[in-house]
Amino acid sequence: MKVGVPKEIKAHEYRVGLTPGAVREYVAAGHRVMIETNAGAGIGATDDDYRNAGATILTSAVEVFASSEMIVKVKEPQPSEWCQLRENQILFTYLHLAPDPDQAKGLLKSGCTAIAYETVTDAHGGLPLLAPMSEVAGRLAIEAAGSALKRSAGGRGLLIGGVPGVQPARIVVIGGGVVGTHAARMAVGLGAEVTIIDRSIRRLRDLDELFEGRVRTRFSTIESVEEEVFAADVVIGAVLVPGASAPKLVRRSMLSSMRKRGVLVDVAIDQGGCFETSRPTTHADPTYEVDGVIHYCVANMPGAVPLTSSQALNNATLPFGLALANKGFSAVLENPHLRAGLNVHRGRLTYKAVAESLGLPFSPIEQAAA
Repeated sequence: MKVGVPKEIKAHEYRVGLTPGAVREYVAAGHRVMIETNAGAGIGATDDDYRNAGATILTSAVEVFASSEMIVKVKEPQPSEWCQLRENQILFTYLHLAPDPDQAKGLLKSGCTAIAYETVTDAHGGLPLLAPMSEVAGRLAIEAAGSALKRSAGGRGLLIGGVPGVQPARIVVIGGGVVGTHAARMAVGLGAEVTIIDRSIRRLRDLDELFEGRVRTRFSTIESVEEEVFAADVVIGAVLVPGASAPKLVRRSMLSSMRKRGVLVDVAIDQGGCFETSRPTTHADPTYEVDGVIHYCVANMPGAVPLTSSQALNNATLPFGLALANKGFSAVLENPHLRAGLNVHRGRLTYKAVAESLGLPFSPIEQAAA
């Protein structure tokens, strides 16, 4: 199969769909890989690195899209990209369609087959292609919170870990999944006082054992969320509903009762955000203030550490990408985990949660593939 990798064009996105090491695997499996020139610059990979791995270097994204049967990316296609997709072409990347009706309409119009990293599953019921970026984002969330807490950035002027004799920051993590666990791990390591809120008693038990009493756990109710948010210096939004828009767990009316110059970090912003006052921001302009509370809502947080992120992502996506390259759409029909990743096929939405979030018709894969 002809596999194409365009350079990422989202603001301050430095990751790359395939690293040179991953290219070698595709080439060894008999596939032709075409890379847009300088696509790997953000991770320090030169065109010569890709040539040595067996790739062909093309001068523009237009050439990559036009000559490829499968496009491998990191972030969702931008308007200038989705208009280049075509019928029977496979797109393999993060999509996050639920809060993005324009992209959904663009993909539907193109007739392409779009498989979303964030909804591909594994035999354990996990989301293996979302997990590595969730790990990165969870850890970065605490770094972002620490920066936003500085008085020069508009925050309370509070050091996350405090110092002897001075109380550390109180950090509340809403959601005990991969993002929340890694955020809590970083926060605890810095010496913060950490509480994790989740709706799963089983998960709360697991977290209690994992952290050996170093974090507090609370079952998620309206009351518990309000109590913890009102007392927090930092709130990390780490809630995920696979494929669907994130629930709004912190309402604007709650901000007036929060600590002034406290910080909200919304890691769920790719799925619409879990704070009512969230809106996407960029690495260049990451924060804004609403009712005296600092909001950090960067939509591609792992893009800040592209070398780590690209390597971690490629480790996870490689077996799925090779399956698609080897078998084409047949791999989706044969592999239940790739089936779960299929969001768009031949002008139809094939992921129910996405269709419901967008208010558009849902087509089961059997119907869309007929």
